[in-house]
Amino acid sequence: MNEPTLIGLASVAVMLVLIYAGMHVGIALSLLSFVGVWMIRGDATVAANLLALAASDAISDYVFGVVPLFVLMGLLVAVADIGKDSFEVANQIFRRVWGGLGIATVAANAVFAAITGISIASAAVFTKVAVPEMLRHGYSPRFAVGVVAGSSVLGMLIPPSLLLILYGVLTEKSVGDLFVAGIIPGIVLAIAYSVGILLMGRFTPGFVGGRIVSDTEQAAPLMSVADMAVRMLPVVALVVLVLGGLYAGLFTPTEAGAVGAAGALVLAIIKRKLKGAALWQVLVETGRITASICFLIIAAQLYSRMLAVSGVTELLRALTVSTGLGFPGLLTIFVLVVLLLGAILDSSSIMLITIPLVLPALVSFNVDLIWFGIVTLLAVEIGLLTPPFGIAVFVIKATLGNSSPITLNDIFAGALPFTAIMLGVLLLVIAFPWLATALL
Repeated sequence: MNEPTLIGLASVAVMLVLIYAGMHVGIALSLLSFVGVWMIRGDATVAANLLALAASDAISDYVFGVVPLFVLMGLLVAVADIGKDSFEVANQIFRRVWGGLGIATVAANAVFAAITGISIASAAVFTKVAVPEMLRHGYSPRFAVGVVAGSSVLGMLIPPSLLLILYGVLTEKSVGDLFVAGIIPGIVLAIAYSVGILLMGRFTPGFVGGRIVSDTEQAAPLMSVADMAVRMLPVVALVVLVLGGLYAGLFTPTEAGAVGAAGALVLAIIKRKLKGAALWQVLVETGRITASICFLIIAAQLYSRMLAVSGVTELLRALTVSTGLGFPGLLTIFVLVVLLLGAILDSSSIMLITIPLVLPALVSFNVDLIWFGIVTLLAVEIGLLTPPFGIAVFVIKATLGNSSPITLNDIFAGALPFTAIMLGVLLLVIAFPWLATALL
């Protein structure tokens, strides 16, 4: 093993140490990229020029315009209370089922996911909307927060999805194809959650809690069919506008993001939810999230080039082929590593670290990178629910507030059954790749 390869391997170990010690992922990747190229080439000027060129190329593509547009659309949708409307309609439909409010939360999250690509937004919105309602109906606190945590991951699987956009950039695959590939697995996951809730209500009623509404409540509908249609019309219109136009070939992903953001803005104004202060807050948050994502993308591109210069990616490909592991062995190791990283890192960071490492080996095995993207996303998103990091869990706790008696341990425990269900869906997509490719 030559010296450049040793430097590249050492950078991977040092990176994990720095990130775990609290250094921002983007800073750690950029710093190690510069130092690594400097040590390999022996010239700081060459390292600086290489990294400057990589940074310039990283986000100059037109496709990156999709990031702020879908972020803006998601935040506007959250402000317009569309998540609340979806939950109330779903609650009306499933209120006669044991665990119905849990199923209503999953259904509303699935609808909400179809018009926003941010799991964190889903977690925050439905913590405010669904948790108080479930607690009021006698559901156990652990189940109430668990079902919100579990169903929030649908925001990154059902298109549009910021993580799928990120994966498309890293692998140079079509974002539109990735969006289409996420539809069936997203629906399967939502159905699996709903079936899981029914089984939990049947076999572990103490964990679920809750009650079926009384005959009097059943006889008095909370809202009419017309009222439900009116509440869902904006949601359906936005989904048809964005995803329908995208899949019909009328828009590119970037144009679809622009149309969706404009449509969400109109809805928020019509519903009188977007006053001056709220609009400014949405714009500032859009800028903050976009800047963070773009910085991470630049850092990942820098690190990917450093690994290529060091020969680490070629070494990984050669080892995979020579040891006879083949693609099944590589996939098993990859999924296990991603699940372990999910305990300490956020979703974007995991993808930015692992994809550049395995991409050359995947190409040599002629792997369908669209299918592999859905597998990666499912594995990465499990990390949203696992301790000690579990970002969705921390978002829920922050939204509940310090005065809430529900602890972090309660949220992690409540999310555990949904983590197991998600792992089952991951294995299902691995075993049956057509679930991700049937619509392509």
